Amino acid sequence: MSRSGTFVRDWRSGSWNSQVRVLALLVAGVLVSGVVSWVDYGTLPATTYVVWLILGMLTLRFQPLVPLTGLVLVVALAAMVRDGPLTDARVSVAITLLVCATLVLVQSGRRRSGLPTLLSEALLTELKGRLQAQGTVPELPAGWSAQSAMIASHGTGYAGDFLVADLTDDGHRLEMVLVDVCGKGIAVGPQALQFAGALGGLIGALPPEQLLRAANAFLLRQRADESFATAVHVLVDLRDGRWTVTSAGHPPALRYDAAEHAWHVDGARGTALGVVPEPELHASTGTLEPGDALMFYTDGVIESRDSDIDAGIVWLQRTAAEAVDGRHGGFEGAARRIIDRVPRGDDDRAVLVLHRAGGR
Repeated sequence: MSRSGTFVRDWRSGSWNSQVRVLALLVAGVLVSGVVSWVDYGTLPATTYVVWLILGMLTLRFQPLVPLTGLVLVVALAAMVRDGPLTDARVSVAITLLVCATLVLVQSGRRRSGLPTLLSEALLTELKGRLQAQGTVPELPAGWSAQSAMIASHGTGYAGDFLVADLTDDGHRLEMVLVDVCGKGIAVGPQALQFAGALGGLIGALPPEQLLRAANAFLLRQRADESFATAVHVLVDLRDGRWTVTSAGHPPALRYDAAEHAWHVDGARGTALGVVPEPELHASTGTLEPGDALMFYTDGVIESRDSDIDAGIVWLQRTAAEAVDGRHGGFEGAARRIIDRVPRGDDDRAVLVLHRAGGR
């Protein structure tokens, strides 16, 4: 790796040593600017030093930003005083520079993460990537396909809906859990990431009901007023198509019958996780024949201010039937076609479709 690449990697670590190196570079830049202003103030007047304040705010934590801000003020004001008398215009420039420096320090000091702006953005991007990676369904054996589509509320990219999946090493058993954490968008992102990590460590290691009960205990331990979620767990034997769906307060799954070309409502119900110590967990079973499919979704897909949930489910059945029709491309890309037809709302939305290829 090049030296510049190493430097950037160290800076992204947020370590104190990397902050010192960045501070040294910025100090050197301010001093060089000071020399230029000292020799020819017209080339670099005091107003241009705001750039150094902005660079410091973007790349430094609060502690190293304080001395940099002080140095910028001293160098800029000293160069301005040396160049000539303090006219009204120059006094205004000095006041403006002082106000900018104060705002930079106040903004930096109020960051709850303690990280500079660019590093905070890099961290959020990494967290978002990890949350999305949790929902990647492993490559399935021939004859099977799984697809998911998610849209965060207000298009932020951070959502309370997430998916975790596990495929056994022999490729015979697939487990997936679709979760809807209470809340929406950025506000629920950290909680969703934490919960996804917990489920990611449990899936494949526990039977469905035990897994959901362990997840329920995890949420209860958070001791937060709104620390609850709905979830649906599906376990499928990819050799013969037998499946078990276990629901914890989640909207009912839909089952596609290829012979009838229709989506039917599954009967699994249950209690949301994180509400009571012993939630009711109901399961349903069946077999996916060639051409059949299962679909799971979050309540943002079917709920709206203008209609109740039952009407939303009927709408989804009709919309999903049209989406998988051969004239619209069949099951390929169906999840995205379905979610794109959901009216815009202020809730996160997710659709997951598991399909067994072939026909009767």
